[in-house]
Amino acid sequence: MDTFVSRFRSLVTGVLSGFDRLVFRGHLTPLRFDGGMFLFLKRTGIRLLDFKNYVVATSEAVRDRSLAQAERDHRPVRYLPSSATSKEDLARTLLAENPIEQGLVCATRAAQRRLSAKIGRQIRLLRAHGLVRKVQRSHRYVLTAKGHLLSAAVFAMRAATTQQLLRQAA
Repeated sequence: MDTFVSRFRSLVTGVLSGFDRLVFRGHLTPLRFDGGMFLFLKRTGIRLLDFKNYVVATSEAVRDRSLAQAERDHRPVRYLPSSATSKEDLARTLLAENPIEQGLVCATRAAQRRLSAKIGRQIRLLRAHGLVRKVQRSHRYVLTAKGHLLSAAVFAMRAATTQQLLRQAA
């Protein structure tokens, strides 16, 4: 990167870098093969039951260290209320407000996503009511006959006017 920037310095107005643009060098080939992740967990002494806690703790450590670095460098830290917010546009704005030649532009924080837990609860409810069933050996779900009937009724009801619904009810 430094060679590129020095070669084209007259054309380069700035350089953005961040964790979403990191390049890791090395090989993780053992993780690609069947049982590779289990081997990694065994070598690191992490039980399969503790994997979620390990991942959460590792993610929090990376986040905390990056925020600490931003504070040490006196760089802005911004909260992102939505994943739709453009990090690149935010970084450009903050760079204009807090110019630097090189180094960390800013750090961002985001709301903890609980979407997967929410979706998991909703799928359990749909399964409990017999509206969806899981496709074997996949992460997919399909509507049951009862689910098709109910979804057709809901869509018809959404498309109907109040007068039409009252006539049907009478």
